[in-house]
Amino acid sequence: MSALFSELKIKDITFRNRIGVSPMCQYSSNHGMANDWHLVQLGSRAVGGAGFIMSEATAVTPDGRITPKCAGLWSDEQIEPLTRINSFVKDHGAVIGVQIGHSGRKGSAAVPWDGGAHLSVDEGGWEMIAPTDQAFDQDGTRLMRAPHQMSLDEIKHIQNAFAESAKRALTAGYQLLEIHGAHGYLLHSFFTPLVNTRDDAYGGDIKGRAKMMLETVDAVRAVWPENLPLAVRLSAADWIEGGLTVEDNIQMAKWLKDRGVDIVDCSGGGATPEARASMGERTANQPALAGKIREQANIMTMAVGAITDAKQAEALIASGQADIALMARQSLLDPYWPIHAATELGVSNKVLMPVQNGFFVGK
Repeated sequence: MSALFSELKIKDITFRNRIGVSPMCQYSSNHGMANDWHLVQLGSRAVGGAGFIMSEATAVTPDGRITPKCAGLWSDEQIEPLTRINSFVKDHGAVIGVQIGHSGRKGSAAVPWDGGAHLSVDEGGWEMIAPTDQAFDQDGTRLMRAPHQMSLDEIKHIQNAFAESAKRALTAGYQLLEIHGAHGYLLHSFFTPLVNTRDDAYGGDIKGRAKMMLETVDAVRAVWPENLPLAVRLSAADWIEGGLTVEDNIQMAKWLKDRGVDIVDCSGGGATPEARASMGERTANQPALAGKIREQANIMTMAVGAITDAKQAEALIASGQADIALMARQSLLDPYWPIHAATELGVSNKVLMPVQNGFFVGK
């Protein structure tokens, strides 16, 4: 019996296997609206046999986008195209989730293939917000504009925006909701001492720095149904001296569990230019950190980071390091990776395929 292809039940949602498609920004939305690109991008992974598919980072406010081409859930108008996509994904056997977040001081940027530099307001950008007024990159080759330090009223406004987006996500048919608290975006920037130098209730020691995240989770938990899974993505380590450690994130995971979070998505890095989210050996070490958080916080985890082959993913689940193996780049390379992995592990792939495919080539 394959651990990777065993079912997983969280609350009222059953995943057909433990293979997940990680949220990947597509930079293909107009005014935050999904379109046919997203239908094909996400739908093809459902047809390919994944048990779980997470929609890309989706902004809770217009200024929460990373780029002007990022997805959004700040308006009721954005619900309808998402409903169509989500129905297709569910009809083909996958659980559909969405990651809601705010970019903080890393927003107002050009899309990556146009360089990713910050855009001025005249160029279509916007004023950014963050726990402090320090720019993300102050000394490097991509000098970035400084954000506005958030007031207490602005903090409450953003927390409410997360809750309102969660309501829209439910209406759109999402089955799992993830709050983005990683990669140097707004919630992570409050938690990490690399960024948060506030001296009020939202800064200082680990409890103060965790306050923004925990209050946001409370606001979302109040509107997201108890019978549906709630997740939080954390940067399980900041990777550099003076930043968050896995022990800090174990404590955060314990606090999150106490507030009704069901599963933690364990990524890493991103708080500063020196702590990039995707860097070789660091990324490959992330699944082990997911295992530490799972064991010591007694909470389910999703692991992500250089997961590329079937036996590796199988061992990750079988060893108890994680409950779901998330893939990003590998899924881009091969939307049918789960079908190929099933064949390699001696599992029937026919049940993963739509009948239109399985009848002819399923085994």
